[in-house]
Amino acid sequence: MDTEQARFNMIEQQIRPWDVLDPAVLSLLSLVKREDFVPAAYKDLAFADLEIPIGAKGNPGQTMLAPKVEARILQELAIRNTDTVLEIGAGTGYMAALLAAKAEYVYSVEIDPELAEMARKNLQRSDVANVSVETGDGAQGWPAMAPYDVIVLSGSVPLLPDTLLSQLKIGGRLVAIVGEAPAMEVQLITRTEEKAFSTINVFETVVAPLVNATQHSKFVF
Repeated sequence: MDTEQARFNMIEQQIRPWDVLDPAVLSLLSLVKREDFVPAAYKDLAFADLEIPIGAKGNPGQTMLAPKVEARILQELAIRNTDTVLEIGAGTGYMAALLAAKAEYVYSVEIDPELAEMARKNLQRSDVANVSVETGDGAQGWPAMAPYDVIVLSGSVPLLPDTLLSQLKIGGRLVAIVGEAPAMEVQLITRTEEKAFSTINVFETVVAPLVNATQHSKFVF
């Protein structure tokens, strides 16, 4: 496989048509080597328009998001070089590497210890120094380092818990995939005041749920 041609095709045929037109984001997708973060068994699919299984011991519920979804999320977040970022769900470390290339520092929380270790090794091998991969449950955020300028969730949630929103700085942005299959929306949420948030629905997709995500209350009659 001609890796650079495959990367070029991914950007031009998958990502640009999805309204990812920010030159900085497109440049980043060329610089951060996605193939270095894909499990060895799936290297040939590194640039394919699909989710790639990454779960430890073959857990199909854990995946890398499709490249166009990762790119669109990155564009919506509009990361600045002064931003402190919380990523919930490190996976293989690829999104953390993209975020870190634009942010001041990234805290990435991964509940699966094997994935957390994989992410650390991948980031170290790629010389990404401004990311800390924490092993733990980030479904309610990571208050130890709050507040954050940016929060991004790699799995879907039926609803966003207030504990997560409260960890955003005023002016901070959060991107999450909210809803339940078959209807999920990628939402960009900005904290405009202490108790006020604005929400923009960006696009529809369906991805695997975040482990231990807050569920809707069930009424018992």
